[in-house]
Amino acid sequence: MAEEGGAGTARPAGAPEVTEAVEMRAALGWLRRTTGLPIAFGGLLPESGHLRIAELNGAATGALRTLAIASGNGLGGKSIALSRPCAVTDYAVARHISHEYDAAVAAEGLRSVLAVPVVVRRKVRGVLYGALRSALPIGERTFDAAVAAARDVEQALVVRDEVRRLLAVTREPAAGPDAWEEVRAAHSELRALAPRIVDTALREELLTVCGRLAGAAGPARTGPGQRPLAALAPREVDVLACVAAGSTNAKAAELLGLRPETVKGYLRSAMRKLGTHTRLEAVVAARRAGLLP
Repeated sequence: MAEEGGAGTARPAGAPEVTEAVEMRAALGWLRRTTGLPIAFGGLLPESGHLRIAELNGAATGALRTLAIASGNGLGGKSIALSRPCAVTDYAVARHISHEYDAAVAAEGLRSVLAVPVVVRRKVRGVLYGALRSALPIGERTFDAAVAAARDVEQALVVRDEVRRLLAVTREPAAGPDAWEEVRAAHSELRALAPRIVDTALREELLTVCGRLAGAAGPARTGPGQRPLAALAPREVDVLACVAAGSTNAKAAELLGLRPETVKGYLRSAMRKLGTHTRLEAVVAARRAGLLP
């Protein structure tokens, strides 16, 4: 853990590591590097209860740590209640916010403060703050950067929500003849989402699940006299997973965050390694090789 006065992020002593906090931590660090703000901090809102300030980047004291923010109270609470960014130029004398948190704000020496909500599917899931220790207006560039940082956290939470949904599908697939196709579709989507996950541990867990799904169809099978297949690169498997789920090259590019030409290149490379000539043959060969479910 970094020292409180440094550029690193501090968490409450003894607090459990919340995996979603990885994205908030990364966003706060990016915000400070991009704007030069002396301090950025924030937290995520649990399903019930108050938001707690759990991530501090550039704090000089521990005054803000674990501070509970109720909807409607203070600047962050106002941002939660209105579901939009809010700012004050001098926190202590601001007239349009309540002042339950003045002591903590003063102890940290904050004057000009910006609060941006993290909103996912119209629900506030957290708040990201940036602040100055002088009573100066927060410029438009800093404001835009704070909003962009919050949007990055939002997108990360959307990905996490989708990963959880897909993992649930793989653990308890629906009964019936279409169950295996549902699992295959989930595998394809999980492979596409994996590169977008900041949290290394979650990404590795997800890829492990993908590996189990690919092996669930049975051991790798090769025909008589066939030589062992050359190992496919992870992105080649990602592209084949999308193709197996019925995606066009353009759709696969959208899902994987690649250019269509790049997808075509990966597909051609995979087909060459698999010794196939068509997309369908490549998918069948990848399944026989235990690379796809």
